[in-house]
Amino acid sequence: MTAYPSTVVFSTGNIITTGRTIAPLEKSNQELINSLRQNFKEASDINRSSDTKVISSLPAHSGIASWIQEKDETLYVPGLTEPAGLNEEREEYDITVKLFYLPDVPVSERCTHTRIALDYVLEELRVAYIDLLIVSFPNISFDAEDLSSNTEPSNEEVEEWIQTYKTLEALHSQGKIRRIGLAEFGVARLEKILPNTNIKPSVDQINVRDCCVVPKPLIRFAKEQKIELLTHNDCTNILPSSSLHNLLQEDGTLFSHFKNIDPQWVIKYTAVIQDRGVVENKG
Repeated sequence: MTAYPSTVVFSTGNIITTGRTIAPLEKSNQELINSLRQNFKEASDINRSSDTKVISSLPAHSGIASWIQEKDETLYVPGLTEPAGLNEEREEYDITVKLFYLPDVPVSERCTHTRIALDYVLEELRVAYIDLLIVSFPNISFDAEDLSSNTEPSNEEVEEWIQTYKTLEALHSQGKIRRIGLAEFGVARLEKILPNTNIKPSVDQINVRDCCVVPKPLIRFAKEQKIELLTHNDCTNILPSSSLHNLLQEDGTLFSHFKNIDPQWVIKYTAVIQDRGVVENKG
């Protein structure tokens, strides 16, 4: 029996062009799941007449829909299409990318995941580099941590951050990233990682949903280190395994062979036309 690929790549496509209305208060995890669902539906509708076909490289009994594609031992849901790229010249855009490392994934795999995830975005947008890559580590959040005495990161955590950050620096040196950003780093975390960097992060993105105000110690520290502070409202875990499993179970026949799928990472990108402030591509 032919083995199924061990890797699956799910894509929302460009949610700006899908026609899906995004509720103003929709959480980032809901936006992701709803956008995936919409993209699956559109791909299925387009190929409705051929849904009974299977990928030629898979066994005939696989039952996998024709709009799901296998390439290089990876399943793409929906299948790969010719990237549309951007409408204007590359210099007209500000492209921000955020990479979420998900819980329970070995740190040793993050470096590979980072390169793979970024390459997907570069290929999708048909560009050679992005302006800003922000990385979000699992199991950390920002809740005015600077005012707490219990937020000193462990040596193990710091080593994990440094190991990952070296990959970001390598991508920066290769010209694929113009700026590096971190998420949820207060003073305690920044003080640990900064001495171990060759290329300092230029952005620190924090969630102030709970504390409402950026702590003054962080404001002073960021100013001293020339780090730009940005805010966000992303969920701490943007794609829990249960959410993905529930989505795939909505169509028991279509995804009947997708068993024990555990999310490894999520990458989110936004391409904004700078002079007009218009989001052209988001996914």
